[in-house]
Amino acid sequence: MSKICDVCGKKPMAGNTVSHSHKKIRRWWKPNIQKVKVVMNGEIKSIKVCSNCLKSGKVKRA
Repeated sequence: MSKICDVCGKKPMAGNTVSHSHKKIRRWWKPNIQKVKVVMNGEIKSIKVCSNCLKSGKVKRA
């Protein structure tokens, strides 16, 4: 399952975790993707949506 939001296009980001001693460790930050049933154009579809889009009301749950 891809970790990309179907509404806003948010996807995983890579970066460094920097410790107190300034060691850098590569890691990924993944968005909180939920598979939800949504009403789109009058019909019910199952899409992958990030939690920010759900909270902000960008999609209407079925």
